[in-house]
Amino acid sequence: MPTLKNRRALLGGMLAALAPFAVAAQSADTTLRIVVGYAPGGSSDRVARIVAEKLQTKLGTPVIVENRPGAGGRLAAQQLRTATTAQNTLMLANPAVMVVAPLVFKDNGYDAERDFVPVSQVNDYEFGLAVATAVPVRELSHLLAWLRANPEKANFGVPATGSLPHFFALMTGEKAGVQAQVVGYRGSGPLLTDLLGGQVPVAFDTLDTLLPQHEAGKLRILASSGNRRSPWSAAVPTFREAGLPLAASGWNTFFAPATMPADRVARLATAIRDVMQDTDTQRKFTDAKMTPVVSTQAQTATMLKAYRAQWAPVVQKSGFQP
Repeated sequence: MPTLKNRRALLGGMLAALAPFAVAAQSADTTLRIVVGYAPGGSSDRVARIVAEKLQTKLGTPVIVENRPGAGGRLAAQQLRTATTAQNTLMLANPAVMVVAPLVFKDNGYDAERDFVPVSQVNDYEFGLAVATAVPVRELSHLLAWLRANPEKANFGVPATGSLPHFFALMTGEKAGVQAQVVGYRGSGPLLTDLLGGQVPVAFDTLDTLLPQHEAGKLRILASSGNRRSPWSAAVPTFREAGLPLAASGWNTFFAPATMPADRVARLATAIRDVMQDTDTQRKFTDAKMTPVVSTQAQTATMLKAYRAQWAPVVQKSGFQP
């Protein structure tokens, strides 16, 4: 018969052997948190919630979207950078946070390439320029003439300071020869409230955010930033068609903190890709007037590298300073 000492040793060995399975089970039951660096109601928030709903079913665990607005989305990145290995958290981010901010802020609080791992791109989007109905113009050329005649009204609202719409607004002002004052908001919701209320005459935001109010007759979109007209707003000309040689697009992509184990990142990347292949998910995106993207982790990393190479010279040449 085994001695008490031997029985304890045997029990200890069994517990040690079962420990990895216990950790795996705990990991499988851990709530996944998706951090969004903007207020509820904007494009990034809507994307996160569509994917979160589907991921919850796919993973069989709770998936929670947490809005952490501040500093144009950078606050969320700064907080996620310090995540521990045990935390099960992803961030949905756009080029403003992962491409533009690292180029223009001297003390960004994070290294976009070192502190995060790209997981999966989930959509592409374009930008739109919209005016309040009180602004007496219906074409981009008329708006530019109006702004030149009324320079004190050349205030361009954007959903966040340092965001891609902010940068695109600066590009528009430069190309149009308009000395514009860019007004940053804490998300698309507050921006639209002030645009509809007449507190700001012009807004730059993602096209999908502006379209519902445009279709309801509450604002007018004068131009979109794609290379061709959007299928959801065929009557709205591109900037090039309206006379300004501008085109730009953005994306929403999931990122993991660099501390997250590679195997967990790979599992989440596969799960998100599977969710994005789902026909109902794609319908939800198109119903929201957004273009869904199905991408592997490797494809996402390649896209991000190419996007940085394309936009870094443009941002640096602009001389933009926060």
